[in-house]
Amino acid sequence: MSLRDIYAVPNVDASWHVPQTYDGIFDFEFDKGRDTLMHLYQKGKDMQWDAVKRIDWDLDLDPENPMEMPLESNAIYGTPLWDRLSKKDRIELLTHGQAWNISQFLQGEQGALICASKIVTQVPTMDAKFYAATQTMDEARHIEAYQKLLGKFGVAYPMTQPLQQLINDALRDSRWDITYLAMQIVIEGLALAAFATIRDVAQNPLAQMVNAYVMQDEARHVMFGRLSLRDYYPQLTEAERDEREEFLVDACYHMRDRFQGREIYERLGLPVEECVAYGENSETMKLFRTFLFQRIVPVVKDIGLWGPRIQKAYTDMGVIGFADMDVDALHDEDERIAKDFDARRAYVSSVISEGKGEAAE
Repeated sequence: MSLRDIYAVPNVDASWHVPQTYDGIFDFEFDKGRDTLMHLYQKGKDMQWDAVKRIDWDLDLDPENPMEMPLESNAIYGTPLWDRLSKKDRIELLTHGQAWNISQFLQGEQGALICASKIVTQVPTMDAKFYAATQTMDEARHIEAYQKLLGKFGVAYPMTQPLQQLINDALRDSRWDITYLAMQIVIEGLALAAFATIRDVAQNPLAQMVNAYVMQDEARHVMFGRLSLRDYYPQLTEAERDEREEFLVDACYHMRDRFQGREIYERLGLPVEECVAYGENSETMKLFRTFLFQRIVPVVKDIGLWGPRIQKAYTDMGVIGFADMDVDALHDEDERIAKDFDARRAYVSSVISEGKGEAAE
C-alpha cells in the first residue's frame, strides 16, 4: 500500500521536484580529518540498526487514543468545541491529530535524507562526507520506521507548507552551510524535542519505542552540524555571519508557527479558524512551542551565531533561557533511554522463551 493511498488530504502530488545549483566536490587529499568528526563517523557505523528487527511491530496502537497521549496535548481539549464533540468525533480527532504529527516526522525525515545526500556531494572535506553518508542511511531507516507506524493509524498527511518551504530553502541554496543550518540545527533540533514529547509522555509502548530509537540517531546528527559549523563560522566575515543569523531567525519563527494543524480541522469538518485560535491561546501549546527550542538555542550559541539579532529573537520568543542548557547531557540521556528499551525488550523475550521451555517440559 502506498502512503499516498491513506492521505487525508485529496489530490496530493506524487512527487516534489526541487531545482538545485551547487558544485559537487571531490576531496583528493583523503587526509585523516578532524578527530571529533571521525569519532562521530565511527559511532555512526557502530550504531546502525534494523527497523524491522529492533522494533516490536507486533505491538499495536490504542483504538481510541492511538499513542495514548494525555488529552491535554490536543490543541482544543477543554474548550467549548471539545465539549460539544461526541465520543466518536473525539476519537477521530485524536487519531488524525496524532497521525498528522507522525506524518510530519516522516516528511521531515525524507527532507533530512535528501539534505544529507546533498551534504555528501557538496561539503568540501572527506570526514564530513563520511559522517553524512552514515546519516543518509539513518534517515532512510527513520522513513521506514515512521511509515510502518503510520500504517497502523490507517491515515496520513502530506508535508505542511512551512516545513516544505524551509526544506526548499535548505536544498536550493548553493552554500553547503545553509543546508546544515536549516536541517541539522533547526529541523533536527525541533524534531528531537517533538520526538521527546512522545517518547516521554505517550503511554503506548510502540510509539515510545519508535521515537526513542530515532532520537538516538538524531542526537548524533545535531552534533554533526554543531561540530562542522563551529569550525566553519569563525572563518566567515561579520557580514556573512549576520546573513546566517537573519536566515536562522526567520527559520525559527517559521517553524515555531507551523504547528497549527489546519489540514486536520478541514478534513474533519471543524471550524478551522476557531480551532487554530484555541490552539494559539492554549497554555499547553504555548509550553510545547517553547520546549521545541530546548536543543536549538544552546547549539546556536555554541556554533558562534550569537549576535544581537539572534539574542533578541530568542528573548522575544521566550527561549533565551535555554542558552546554557547542557545539550551533551541531553544527548547522553537519549542514548541511555534507547538502551533501556533494548534491555526491556530483551528481558521480555527471555521470560517468554523460559516460559515456552517450561511448557515443553
